[in-house]
Amino acid sequence: MADKRPAIRVSIVTMDTHLASAAERARFALKKSIPTLELTIHAASTWTVDSQALANCLEDIASADILIVTMLFMEDHFKPVIEALRAKREHCDAIVCAMSAGEVVSLTRMGGFDMSKPASGLIGLLKQLRGNKEKSQTGGAAQMRMLRRLPKILRFIPGSAQDVRAYFLTLQYWLGGSEENLFYMVKNLVNRYASGEREVLRTKDKLVEPVIYPDNGIYHPRIKGRMSESLSDLPKLVSDSKSKGRVGLLLLRSYILAGNTLHYDSVIAAIEAQGLQVLPIFAVGLDARPAIEQFFFHNGKVMVDAVVSLTGFSLVGGPAYNDAKAAEEVLTTLDVPYLAVQPLEFQTLNEWGGSDRGLLPVENTLMIAIPELDGAIVPMVFGGRAGEADVQCTGCHKACVFEASINRHDMHTCVERTAMLAARVSKLIALRKTEKSNRKVALVIFNFPPNAGRVGTAAHLSVFESVFNTLQSLKTDGYSVDVPASVEDLRDQILVGNAKQFGTDANVHAHINTNDHIKRETWLKEIEAQWGPAPGKFLTNGSTLFILGKQFGNVFVALQPGFGYEGDPMRLLYEKGFAPTHAFSAFYRYLREDFAATAVLHFGTHGALEFMPGKQSGMSGSCWPDRLINDLPNLYIYASNNPSEGAIAKRRAGATLISYLTPPVAQAGLYQGLLEFKEAVEHWRKVTPSETGKDTNTIWDKNSQELLTSLQTQAIELEFANPEPDWKTLDAPAVEKIVVRLSEQILELEYTLIPYGLHILGSPIDLEQSIDMLVSFASVQEGGIQHFSRDSIKALIQSTSLEHFAKDQKIVLTTDLKAELEQVQRMYRDIQSDSEMQGVLRALEGRYIRPAPGGDVLRNPQVLPTGRNVHGFDPFRIPSKFAMKDGQYQANKILERYQADGNPLPESVAMVLWGTDNLKTEGGPIAQIFALMGALPRFDSFGRLAGAELIPLSDLGRPRIDVMVSISGIFRDLMPLQIKVLAEAAFLAAAADEPVEQNFIRKHALAYQRNNACDLETAALRIFGNAESAYGANVNMMIDNGLWRDENELAETYTRRKSFAYGRTGKPVLHSDLLNSILADVEMTYQNLDSIELGVTTIDTYFDTLGGVSRAVRRAKGGKSAPVYIGDQTRGDAVVRTLNEQVSLEARTRMLNPKWYEGMLKHGYEGVRQLESHLTNTVGWSATTGQVEPWVYQHLTQTFILDPEMRKRLMELNPASSAKVANRLLEASERNYWKPEPSVLATLKQVANDLEDRLEGVYEGVPI
Repeated sequence: MADKRPAIRVSIVTMDTHLASAAERARFALKKSIPTLELTIHAASTWTVDSQALANCLEDIASADILIVTMLFMEDHFKPVIEALRAKREHCDAIVCAMSAGEVVSLTRMGGFDMSKPASGLIGLLKQLRGNKEKSQTGGAAQMRMLRRLPKILRFIPGSAQDVRAYFLTLQYWLGGSEENLFYMVKNLVNRYASGEREVLRTKDKLVEPVIYPDNGIYHPRIKGRMSESLSDLPKLVSDSKSKGRVGLLLLRSYILAGNTLHYDSVIAAIEAQGLQVLPIFAVGLDARPAIEQFFFHNGKVMVDAVVSLTGFSLVGGPAYNDAKAAEEVLTTLDVPYLAVQPLEFQTLNEWGGSDRGLLPVENTLMIAIPELDGAIVPMVFGGRAGEADVQCTGCHKACVFEASINRHDMHTCVERTAMLAARVSKLIALRKTEKSNRKVALVIFNFPPNAGRVGTAAHLSVFESVFNTLQSLKTDGYSVDVPASVEDLRDQILVGNAKQFGTDANVHAHINTNDHIKRETWLKEIEAQWGPAPGKFLTNGSTLFILGKQFGNVFVALQPGFGYEGDPMRLLYEKGFAPTHAFSAFYRYLREDFAATAVLHFGTHGALEFMPGKQSGMSGSCWPDRLINDLPNLYIYASNNPSEGAIAKRRAGATLISYLTPPVAQAGLYQGLLEFKEAVEHWRKVTPSETGKDTNTIWDKNSQELLTSLQTQAIELEFANPEPDWKTLDAPAVEKIVVRLSEQILELEYTLIPYGLHILGSPIDLEQSIDMLVSFASVQEGGIQHFSRDSIKALIQSTSLEHFAKDQKIVLTTDLKAELEQVQRMYRDIQSDSEMQGVLRALEGRYIRPAPGGDVLRNPQVLPTGRNVHGFDPFRIPSKFAMKDGQYQANKILERYQADGNPLPESVAMVLWGTDNLKTEGGPIAQIFALMGALPRFDSFGRLAGAELIPLSDLGRPRIDVMVSISGIFRDLMPLQIKVLAEAAFLAAAADEPVEQNFIRKHALAYQRNNACDLETAALRIFGNAESAYGANVNMMIDNGLWRDENELAETYTRRKSFAYGRTGKPVLHSDLLNSILADVEMTYQNLDSIELGVTTIDTYFDTLGGVSRAVRRAKGGKSAPVYIGDQTRGDAVVRTLNEQVSLEARTRMLNPKWYEGMLKHGYEGVRQLESHLTNTVGWSATTGQVEPWVYQHLTQTFILDPEMRKRLMELNPASSAKVANRLLEASERNYWKPEPSVLATLKQVANDLEDRLEGVYEGVPI
């Protein structure tokens, strides 16, 4: 007979599906007890990928009688429902909101307990249970104890205290989230708050107290009751005698209590199948330290060989906050590898498997970026919700299908990923336990783009000297290494060897028979689909594949092959998702299986592995970086100033980074010609009275005329001035203006900071270079140390007492100055330490590598000591308050410079965003875009980036500037939240009800909307980049191979690869027409320069991006170019220069400066490669912008080619790069970027031919 009692609806809205299965079981039990009760549970984590799930939730909120809302911290989670909750608040029996953002918690209304009212003494207690950054070490356990004690205290207090008691009991039930606790949680709320016609559902049943479970404990599916507080209850499926090691697992207590543990059980089984013991533990709350201290240590001894966090969150914290410093402390004590792997919380396994992106922005931030701050390594997905039944997952070759009977909210394992996780953990533990003398290390060096002169090159690193030091250190540490006699011997064995015999760039170490390759290549069909039948065309003689390198005992120094498409213009134009070549795949298989490496050590920034096709993050078994590295421990020596590309290596190739210092930085100084010119300018200013400069009627006497003629002649020779007008014909104020400007230019050249040489791993930096770096550091500070002399800095680092130092220097030792001086002393100690080589040795022992921020040493001394695991800035805090303040200032300087050049306020600007620059400056360039648009980032109550808002026009004081943002692929991967927020800012501006003459974003968006009949959302798109999982514009590779004919080919390459628009959803959509329309409106292009080590001619990425977009703007504008600006923010107050000025400055302070090029050439082979690279990048700027002065090429030719001694020196050091220098100068001439004198051109051609002939061995033995 049907139950005639009224229906009652209870809805739970929470962050995730942890308790979904327990709630489902509780629902069936409640149905038996209260047949008319309907219980629903909704997870906010599903809303981003399932709009119907949100609609269902809103519908249930509207009809609910009792609402329970928990764990809604993030705006993406509570904003979609907050208005529905507010609307329902006064029209339901009760609403319980806990452990959420303040806006949500304040909606609580339970009888006489109303959280929206001013805090009472009782309500004040609740604040102690909210998320708080300053939680104590045992905060979770302490809170749980208080939570259990309060209901007992409140039990005998009448009135609203009983409602407060019911609130705390509800929290207790929820946090002990088993089926039984959820059953009584709902029943208790119905019994107390069912109202109106539903009041008849109340019973007089005695309240059942929440079941208390251990705060900290161990878990195993074979333990009786599945959990325990005693280690003796843990089953040992692998005996102590047969165990290869023990793995500590960190689990979430909520999943265990809910009985939703299949994903955990599968990992446990997979690790045990590797012959490893497991120690799975859980802690109350999201601070794992109490459980770690209780179970991972015994009598002071560490009981585990590796720790794997399966929680998906940081070690100390969760979705609301994190304490990386506290995590680092406990992990340092453990000193074992710490892996943080990801259960999919915000999408299903099927959705992830079929996605090019992989992890969603919120997953990427919470589950990867934040744990990286703790020092976590090897991020990888291991499980998640199944999703729709009978749908085949496309994440890998296994093509799993989940059965219809499976609960779609239950967690499941990805079989392939779980097996790979277990294999990787096993290899890391084996690394720890293998005797050093038996460890085999594959030391991989790079050759990109492939060229005989580029073998063994890396950013800022002298590779061969560093490799030699590494081999020596390994030998000393007990590894079996046959160390070459010298660096030169090492280089010859690798570069020369049998290279000529096989026509390769380096020694052929091994041959892989084609038939053997065909049998062993798992992914042969995919490779052949791209590169044809094995063995392909790269690194092969047609019957075998070549493995390049040289083995030295148990260390194989191997040369990584290139991508394969570098010299193919059509592939550069369209490349996306190509498989690696036969040679590339065979190379990594050789390292894993034939050489049988214990670990691979990738040497320097950076190689090609991590940029192979695959998901952006959250790799699956179909992603090439994951396939290639497989289970091999991947260690990576990486430049400390490049956290963004380092993060790609960590997230896409499972690399543990060991940072190395960038080269010493020093003032450029002046050299022959410039020194004399400075003296001439100073002499003029001395002999000419200052009053003369104000006299417009001055008649120059004979002596002054001679001085002016001499000065102008020198200025012309040094390319500082033109022959016209003749300075003698100018009045005094005009001459004074010229001379002042010359003084400023000379001063800028003299004090520009430049890197000196290359860094050498394992070699101490000498005293003078250390002082150079510290003087440079002091010069960019804002405190009292800024003007300390070189002698003072030297005295400081040699001083044993700051008090004695202050007395000797006659300075007052204030608190602030003392802190600055101590910082300099620490920096010196860190620079002199052997931390890098020790970091390499620690990593090869399978130990914990401490985390460290990446960035420029001069900007952030916390980069020191190097030899640590580099990470970026917390993405939730970008842009920081400082960055926003600085960004406003920089944006104003950009506009001021543009207008000072005779232009009106620009309506539209194109700006380039890189990951590295934003990580190092806490979002400085992002802040500039906000400032130009007249917008601000919006942060939630936890201080996390949540959205954007507009600055009122009345406060802005000028029109909103339209900004087209060109993002790098790395920025896309690392900062998905920032992309969404910038897109939101653009949309808000386009949608604002403002006059179009005051809002250029709206003006251009409305015009495009009218002309193309699209919605405003589309017309307002301003963030453009690559398709998912693709990187770069490939303009740099076009320039390098020189196969392009017309500059518009470069524009076409850029626009084809960078025309994917990223909007508020974060998903890219191809919008070529929209991009071209926006580019046609652009009036200036701009990029920041944030690293002293890097200039715009140092790396090809600058002209690839800023040059690419500038050329695309020119094409879109019908051949009319827009000015290109560089914001140099490398020291103190920023300077905005035209690109022409910036290239000229770098030519004089670097390429033509003996201090710079001699610093490079002392490293021999690699130094010549650096010269060639700078020249190629300069040609790249000519090709993309036309803003390189012809004299740059003329002076480079005179310095490096026409000087016989220098030419001979370069040829002996690096024949291939020397030939390329000559040929690149010829190419620049042929493309009309400069017009050499006929005699110079003839000599250049002759030299280029001679160098090519000698490279081929035609004139071997004949003097150069």
